[in-house]
Amino acid sequence: MPRTLVIDTATAACSVALLEDGHVVAARHDVVGRGHAERLVPMIAALPDGGRAGDVLVDVGPGSFTGIRVGIAAARALGLGWGVPVRGYSSLALIAAAAFAEDDATPLAVVLEGGHGEVFMQGFTASPLMPTEPLASLRPEAAIAALGHRIAVGNGVRWLTQLQPELATREALPEAAKAHLLPPDLSTLPARPLYGRAPDAKLPA
Repeated sequence: MPRTLVIDTATAACSVALLEDGHVVAARHDVVGRGHAERLVPMIAALPDGGRAGDVLVDVGPGSFTGIRVGIAAARALGLGWGVPVRGYSSLALIAAAAFAEDDATPLAVVLEGGHGEVFMQGFTASPLMPTEPLASLRPEAAIAALGHRIAVGNGVRWLTQLQPELATREALPEAAKAHLLPPDLSTLPARPLYGRAPDAKLPA
């Protein structure tokens, strides 16, 4: 199986990895907040063979509108330049896969920061790894009501604990090196943005 270059810039993390046969050849992961465009290309270039791979896998969101676009643009450019396919995955699915790799017995919902005081939320099952509900952008109080007895995992959990400190939560960001945990049906999305809600800017009528 050829190497896969994984690019993840959909959240505060800027993360890249080279995977081969389910193993991590090399990886870099930094929590940068902003400035993904400036950090991403040097991080890829620092990988073995400049990150050259037989296909490219990219986080298509949801998350930061700017970060999503940076990652997809880079993935598409590399795919075109190398003549290799580009596919996508959801940031929510990757966080769920990594969480279940640590504890597959605990029901969970992934909660990511969504902007304007809302969070992106989606529940998952472990075996098989798959979503249990559609992706939703919710106010924190609505997310708490929808959470039920599940653990909330992601970088949006602080919005929930501000309202209900006793909630079971776990901070997490997507990490490119964990992409080998994704099943094929969750790692073959089209390489186009999954924003989760409408963009803030709107074209004039």
